[in-house]
Amino acid sequence: MVGMSGPYLIRGSVSLPEAELSWRFSRSSGPGGQHVNTSDSQVELRFDLARTEALPEVWKQRALERLAGRLVDGVVVVRASEHRSQWRNRETAAVRLAALLAEATAPPPKPRRATRIPRGINERRLREKKQRSDTKRGRSGRDWS
Repeated sequence: MVGMSGPYLIRGSVSLPEAELSWRFSRSSGPGGQHVNTSDSQVELRFDLARTEALPEVWKQRALERLAGRLVDGVVVVRASEHRSQWRNRETAAVRLAALLAEATAPPPKPRRATRIPRGINERRLREKKQRSDTKRGRSGRDWS
């Protein structure tokens, strides 16, 4: 595609394959005045996640699982209409899709290892709590002791 600043990297050496992206253009409701009524500047970018060969199988399964609520028949759709020019909306949509896929294919975080609270920290907390209690007790007129 002439003028596009691709390929859009997802992570590492994996990028969005231009051949698997399908674009649709329509009239945008965004900024542009009378120009809006005549130009198809809104962009809809579709990527068939279920049938793609570009992603490693593990990433694909992870993405299908995490994006399940966004998918329609295994296809993820991204729309962009913030800009007046179709070209800038195309850029925005492609970058958004790459970011979405990068997030969806990221490995799960390492599980947190449970650690004990050091005794000194616990004792300090209880000591400060007691001091606070004494301070508040000292504010009342009655003698509690």
